[in-house]
Amino acid sequence: MRHALSLRPFRRKPSVHVLSRQPARNVAYTHARHQTASHPLVSSAEVSHFNALASSWWDPHGPSRLLHLMNPLRHDFIQSCLSTVPAQSSNTNFDYLDVGCGGGIFAESAARLPGTSSVTAIDPSEEVLRVAQQHARRDPVLASESGKLQYRQQTIEDLPPHNQYDVLTLFEVLEHVPSPSSFLEHCATHVRPGGWLVLSTIARTWTSWLTTKVMAESVLRIVPQGTHDWRKYLNEEEVRGWFEHGDRKEIWEHPRAMGVVYVPGLGWREVRGGEEWGNYFFGIRKRIGDGGSLEK
Repeated sequence: MRHALSLRPFRRKPSVHVLSRQPARNVAYTHARHQTASHPLVSSAEVSHFNALASSWWDPHGPSRLLHLMNPLRHDFIQSCLSTVPAQSSNTNFDYLDVGCGGGIFAESAARLPGTSSVTAIDPSEEVLRVAQQHARRDPVLASESGKLQYRQQTIEDLPPHNQYDVLTLFEVLEHVPSPSSFLEHCATHVRPGGWLVLSTIARTWTSWLTTKVMAESVLRIVPQGTHDWRKYLNEEEVRGWFEHGDRKEIWEHPRAMGVVYVPGLGWREVRGGEEWGNYFFGIRKRIGDGGSLEK
C-alpha cells in the first residue's frame, strides 16, 4: 500500500502490508531486453540505472566503491548465520544463489571459498552481467573450475521452483524492487530446508534519508545520484514481520540482524542497534521438517 511508505517515526508497529507496495503507474517493468507483464518484479528504470554503471563496477574507487568495501562484512554475516545452528548433515560444501548479483563482487568472492560447491548468480541487467562474466574470466582459478560460478540473465521468477540452495543472498536488492512481498515469496521457494536467506538493505528513517540521499548522493557524491528511493527502504521489523506472519512463522526460524554504518576513511563498521535506523543485514533459516535434511 503506497500510503505505508510515507514518512514515519523511527519506531512503529511492524507491518507486513508495507512489503506489498504497488508500483507507480508511470513505471514499466521489464526483463532486461524486452517489456513483459510476466516479470513484474523488475523495474526498467532500475535496470537502466545499473546498466549505466556496468563499466565501472569493478573499479574499487568508482561508483561501486561502497559495495567493494562492504563485501567482507557480507561474508562475516553469512558465517555468523551458518554457525548459529550446528550442521545437520555431513555436507560442508554450500550451493549459493546470488539474486541481483550485479557485476559479481559477492558472487566471485563466494566462488573462491573452499567450502563453496557452486554459485549461481542471476541479474536482469545485460550489460552488468557481461562485465561480471568478463571479470571472472580473468581469474585462472575460476576459469579452471568450470561450472562452479555461473552467471545467468534471469529474474527470480525464471528459476524452476525445484532449484534450491543452501544460501540465497539479496544484497542491496530489496530496496530496488517494486513488490518486496512477491519478490520474497519467489526467493523463499529456492531456499533448501536448513538453508539461509540472507539480505542487506536500509531502514526507512530520517537518519537513513540524511545519510544515503543527502550526504552520500548529493554532498559527498560517493553514490551515484538516483541510486536510492527512500520510500522503498524497509525497516528490519517489517522484514522480520513478513517472515513471522501467518504460516510463514512455522517455516522460518532463527532470525538475526546486524546494523552497519559507513565511516569515511575507515569503511563499514558493525553498529549495535544500527538495524533500527540505517543499513543492516538480515538472515533467517528455513526449518528442516520431520525427516528433512541438508543432504543434496
